[in-house]
Amino acid sequence: MIYEFLADGFELVEAMTPVDMLRRAGADIKTVSITSDKAVKASNGVTVIADITLSDISDILPDMVILPGGMPGASNLRACKKVCDLVCTCYDKEIPIGAICAAPYILGELGLLKGKKAICYPGFEGKLVGAEISDKNCVRDGNIITAAGMGAALAFSSELVSILYGKEKAEEILKSIIA
Repeated sequence: MIYEFLADGFELVEAMTPVDMLRRAGADIKTVSITSDKAVKASNGVTVIADITLSDISDILPDMVILPGGMPGASNLRACKKVCDLVCTCYDKEIPIGAICAAPYILGELGLLKGKKAICYPGFEGKLVGAEISDKNCVRDGNIITAAGMGAALAFSSELVSILYGKEKAEEILKSIIA
């Protein structure tokens, strides 16, 4: 099971691209509203109905967690203790964590990027505490995948598929979507 957390103000493309690509790979991925309402409003005003709410997540650790960017979506995720606690647990258990755009700042503030290469949306670099800022639009360091923004959503999603299913599967999906 993979959880992708959605909070009001999330960036639509950064959230839906990983869901689409991971489902193409055969993953069981659930979008998770961090409130009791499954309806979550993206930064562009589009409302998405999440698969489940935070209260529905299992006590069993997921195979991956994903934090889409967008503002104030990333700040809303950062303010959610249950999300931050689960991200920290995943880090401790070496479970893959993906964060894109502004969301890598959450990992930085939680102290999870020390000594790791990471990237984020321009202007948030100062919040990537302890990270070595990459010049790539998507970077994987160990079990952490970060990306710079919406334009990197396909590369980010491909890397998420790759970490769970292998590079060949990611390349197969990219070829099938004419990327």
